[in-house]
Amino acid sequence: MQKAAFLMRLKPGHAAEYERRHDEIWPELAAALTAAGISDYAIFLEPESGMLFGVQNLAEGHSAAELPGLPVMRRWWDYMADLMETNPDHSPVAQPLRQVFYLA
Repeated sequence: MQKAAFLMRLKPGHAAEYERRHDEIWPELAAALTAAGISDYAIFLEPESGMLFGVQNLAEGHSAAELPGLPVMRRWWDYMADLMETNPDHSPVAQPLRQVFYLA
């Protein structure tokens, strides 16, 4: 099992809507994430800066890199694009983080 962590950024004033949409995550998207080997996925918000910190477990042999090619993922990105900083294809601007400490 490997962990992946990353930063994203919300546009100002959209924290409540971001949380509401994630509370109602589409079942087909949740299933795609799980099928790709993602588990224990959490996103945390630092409200002053709008920074989002995401962390997830990736199973051995995961296929997370294939998610951007799935129609449900593309639709989710389009749905969320008005709330956060995105790339031209509406994927979130995400900065991967390197793990520097772990306590089991």
